[in-house]
Amino acid sequence: MPDTNTVTRFAPSPTGRLHVGNLRAALMNWMIARKAGGTFILRLDDTDPERSKEEYVDAIRRDMEWLGLDWDREERQSARIDRYMDAADRLRGDGRLYEAFETPTELDLKRKKQLNMGRPPVYDRAALRLTDTERESLRAERTGHWRFLLDHARIEWEDGILGALSIDAASVSDPVLIRGDGQVLYTIASVVDDTDMGVTHVVRGSDHVTNTATQIQIMAALGHDHPAFAHHSLLTGPQGEALSKRLGTLALHDLREAGIEPMALLSLMARLGSSQPVELRATPRELAEQFDLSQFGSAPTKFDVADLTPLTGHYLQTLPFEAVAGDIAALGVPEGDRTRFWEVVRDNIRTRADMADWWRLMTEGAAPKIAAEDADFVREALALLPDPPFADDAWKAWTTEVKSATGRKGKQLFMPLRHALTGRHNGPDMGDLMPLLQRKTEL
Repeated sequence: MPDTNTVTRFAPSPTGRLHVGNLRAALMNWMIARKAGGTFILRLDDTDPERSKEEYVDAIRRDMEWLGLDWDREERQSARIDRYMDAADRLRGDGRLYEAFETPTELDLKRKKQLNMGRPPVYDRAALRLTDTERESLRAERTGHWRFLLDHARIEWEDGILGALSIDAASVSDPVLIRGDGQVLYTIASVVDDTDMGVTHVVRGSDHVTNTATQIQIMAALGHDHPAFAHHSLLTGPQGEALSKRLGTLALHDLREAGIEPMALLSLMARLGSSQPVELRATPRELAEQFDLSQFGSAPTKFDVADLTPLTGHYLQTLPFEAVAGDIAALGVPEGDRTRFWEVVRDNIRTRADMADWWRLMTEGAAPKIAAEDADFVREALALLPDPPFADDAWKAWTTEVKSATGRKGKQLFMPLRHALTGRHNGPDMGDLMPLLQRKTEL
């Protein structure tokens, strides 16, 4: 049943380009909202003024538009700092936000000492034991950061993918919500935004599970219920290797430049890690209609970028001429030949760029690939080939004449002639291709 009260969000940080890891969360949240007839928010996590760049904001929008993942609202966290500070003041007043002064080096030394003693590297709350005098003395030396005081109880929730989860808050460090330089961190910004914006469902990577636990407590401390959380598995390479180091080479921008079709990418990502087979769909809306979060599991999900090229080819084969007419016109194919051109090449392209290769072959000819033992045969056959333009039955008429003159038949007849005209072992039916060839192969 549609639920127009459903609100989801995608909250990328504009500190770099979107990659396939980001896309998984974006797509799942988008599909939940669209299936329910609810609201999808693009929320830019741009509270880091040093790393956030406007060029990446624009790139995120372009990638989302290229994929066809529309949004109902756009929010920028940099415009909401006052709201985060209000929430921090409330937590501070309730004794749930406290100032700490350790430097990164000091915290690192503490962690190492705890690990050497066989203890979990959890912040020891030393800042809570400071006297007012000690606190004032430290403030004179350095700026403090602000930590949320966790209630050391079990944090439990029913995860939409992982099932019942329970985390002992005593095993987690009190999270830093505001850095020493005053920068508001994701942990509190996300909590305030999700509650203010009425977010009902949050799907994100399983590396956020602990973060979710702390955010559930922060939401409760601010007097709010939490959204329905679901944590999808993380992507690995095809051999199960960590994908994180390769994500920079799997940017959506780069996939677009490589000719990957949006619906090939979305169709794969909508089912990857689920019990359902990958099925090519024509629009993102069709994917949303069939999306079922319960079909996804917790096991690491293998992703192979090489799968996208054949999927792109299969997708292109489903397209009517109207969907590629602009691409074909841009190649310079005469209007009267465009439909025929598409019908000839559609089953022999992996990306739209391959159409240009076929048109170049048709107009400029190809370097023939002729085995030494076929050279005399091909030379004799080409002498029997009339000059273009070629009639619709040119291939049949020519091969019949060559067969009669040379006695060759079957593959020994056809394959050397294909190699001579196209320079390729595979391709469209030669009877369909030949009327589009504008040059006669010369030896």
